[in-house]
Parts: sequence; structure tokens; C-alpha cells
Amino acid sequence: MNNSHTHPIDAILLLGPTGVGKSPLGDTIAQYGLFGRRCYHLDFGSELRGAATDDERSRIYTVVELNTIHGVLERGLLLENEHFPLARKIISLFLLRVGFSKYDVLVLNGIPRHEEQAREIATIARIHCLVILDCSSEDVYCRIRENVGGDRTERVDDHHEMIRKKLVIFYERTTPLIKYYEKLGIKLYRINVQSMMTPANAYINLSLLAAADPPVALVAEPPH
Repeated sequence: MNNSHTHPIDAILLLGPTGVGKSPLGDTIAQYGLFGRRCYHLDFGSELRGAATDDERSRIYTVVELNTIHGVLERGLLLENEHFPLARKIISLFLLRVGFSKYDVLVLNGIPRHEEQAREIATIARIHCLVILDCSSEDVYCRIRENVGGDRTERVDDHHEMIRKKLVIFYERTTPLIKYYEKLGIKLYRINVQSMMTPANAYINLSLLAAADPPVALVAEPPH
């Protein structure tokens, strides 16, 4: 992260249930950009898994932090208010690692997951739009089973009970974020994700929505 970086940074938020394809879409946005801006995809779940399994990265965290990370991964928990300093640390390390600049856009995936986190993350990132990936539970199970996005190969948390638990948590704790951001006047883009929709198709749909009605603040800055 260079010296020109200041908080809050420009960001968009990917929102949808497990298996809907947020991570492959985030990677595609990072590859091709959006709104004429360079984008970096923060896959929060991937960052947690990296911290838990990569010896070099795990050294950055305390024993207490690692225990929290393992709890989140093994039991499908959410980081609550008291754990947000850990989330802030994970985000800061990511921004530093990728060399994020003030001209870039951060694609948030996996955080914030509930309203308390949304209020906390506002000190780090200014979210200009929500990309809502709507998908039925039946299609979620199909997508995970068929690995449509190509991102589930090494996942150990894709057994039926864990998926069910994640879906319950998403609809109870995370979907209220839509109304929360809508009340703040944040732009919403909705994409209906069916069982076999590819990341490329999701990106095309998003690009069309963004081109038709872009957030003014994101197109006002020159590309890096």
C-alpha cells in the first residue's frame, strides 16, 4: 500500500449466499476492472483460510487471533463486534500485499456480513454499490456439487450440514444489509444466478448494469 492511500477507500460489496459465485465473480472483476477502474478482490474467506493453513502468513497472527480464525472456519461462525480489530488487520494486510492505491476500487466479498460490521467497515471503505447475487437454495446446492465457479475443489466446508448452516446465517444475519445500505442511498445491482451461470456471464450482466447506471463517485476519478 503506497503512501497516497488514505481511509476510507472506494469499494463495492458482493452479497449472496455460499456457493453463488461471489469469489469467481470477484476474481473476474479484478481481472478486467469495473467502471474504468482497477479493482482488487478481497475474498475474506480465502484470507481466513490462508491465515489458518499457510505457515508464513499464520506467523503474523497471535494465538488468540488464530483460534478465532479456526473457529470461524470450522463452525461456520461470523466475526462479531469484538473481533473487528482482527478483520481490520486482515484487510490492512491485504491492501499492503497487493499495493492498493487511492485510484483503485476494493471488491469486498465476505465482509461485512451483518449491520454491526457494516458500521465498523465504514471507517475503512466507502461502499458505493452492492452487487446482490440472488440464488435459490436448490441452485446453491447444485452449483457447489458441480463446482460451477471452479473455486470449490479444495474446500473442506462444503458438506451438506455446513452449507445448510451457512444459508441460515446468511438469510438471518446478512440479507438485512440490503435494506441497511438501501436506506443510505447506496446503489444496488441485482443478478439472478441460476444453477449453471458462469462467472463470465455474471460479469457481463454486472457490466451492463454498471454501464447503464454507474455510481457517480466511482466514475469521477481518473483510472490509475
